[in-house]
Parts: sequence; C-alpha cells; structure tokens
Amino acid sequence: MARKKKHTEEDGENIGKNWQEGELIETFQLKKINYPPTQLMKDWLSVDSPTFDIYEQYIFEAALKKAMNDIAGWSEEDLKMKFISDILKLGYMTLDDKVISYFDKIISAEVEGIKLTVKSDFMLAKGIMNIHKEPYFHFQAYKPNKNPKGDSMAQLIEAFLIGQTKNTKPIPLYGVDIVGKIWTFVIMDGREYCVSESFDATKRNDLLQIIAVFRHFRHILETKLIN
Repeated sequence: MARKKKHTEEDGENIGKNWQEGELIETFQLKKINYPPTQLMKDWLSVDSPTFDIYEQYIFEAALKKAMNDIAGWSEEDLKMKFISDILKLGYMTLDDKVISYFDKIISAEVEGIKLTVKSDFMLAKGIMNIHKEPYFHFQAYKPNKNPKGDSMAQLIEAFLIGQTKNTKPIPLYGVDIVGKIWTFVIMDGREYCVSESFDATKRNDLLQIIAVFRHFRHILETKLIN
C-alpha cells in the first residue's frame, strides 16, 4: 500500500526520497509526543463503543473473523481491500459532498524549500472530482511480513507536512498509521505530532475502539475543521 516506487508516466510524477521518521524530525524541527497525550488526542480517543444496526453488525463480525484468521498472510493490497475498506465504512469515513475520499493519491508540495512527494493510501479532503484542495485526514499502511516498503509513519508525517501547505488556515491534521494488525492514531498540530497508544485490530474491543474513533473524527471534521 504505502510504498515508495517509480511510477509510469500515467501517474504524472515519481515518488521522491524515502524519508525516515527521524530524518523528518531533524530536517523540519518536529516534536514527537507519545505520553502524556495532547488534549486533542485525549478528546479524539475519548469515545464510547459504537452501536451497530443489523447490517453493520454482520460486516463487523465478518471483518473481525477474516482478520483473526488470515491477516498474518495478507499482502498490503489484501489488507486494504479485505479489511481496511470495511472498517472505513463502519467508521463513517466514506463521506458526502462536504469532503471527498481519495485512495492511492500522489501528493506533493514544497515545504521550507524542500520538495516532498508521497503516495497517500487514503485521504479525506475538500476537492473537485480527482483534484484535492484541503486535506483533513490521511492513513498510511503496509504489511511488514510481505515485502515491506518504506517507513509508513514517516510517509504519514510527510503527508501531513504537504497537507499543511495546502490548507488555507492552520488546523490540526488527523491520521492513522497501520502496520499489519496494529493501528496507531496520529494528530499533527503545527510542528508537533502526537502518537496514540497502539490498537490490535484482531481484538474485538480494540477494533470497536478503532471504529468509534473514526466515527468521532467525522464529528470533529464537521463541527471544528470544515467550518
């Protein structure tokens, strides 16, 4: 999924440098916060378990069963198509005309005189058709046991830095780093980014929490970020 490689001319642009997280911290003078979490992270993760209708409950149980049985053998594309897509739907991350969801979108910008280019596995942004304007959310994911490509956390932070240059006002950017079954939520505000505790998507309670956090993001998006 989130991998750095050369693309054909149809992609319009080649992916650039394979940044490591530490390089980005040093180059752009970033501050990483793990504990204690920032107030923004506390507010995002302070959610109750989601409630499902009959159809959603079926999707949840099927997705959890697939992950518990098969995730160790999935490729990156398997992870995305067989599992993450269902969780995005249950988390209400496929939104209406207020924002557009983009998959495998190459994004780029010049940040402090340095050209950054990365492929965003999933992005929510204002846009028109395939043209994105103001991003709000990114995720990057990869499967470490099946030909890992790059540093997914670094790619997420790179996407945040690019997003900051495209937004018309300074707002926090939200996202999630996915490494196989482990999901970690991230918020970048200015030059600081906060990384949450990790959630194991093959555990029922953790997966419920992941979905609840996604649903809460939609509330944050509609009440605080868009307006």
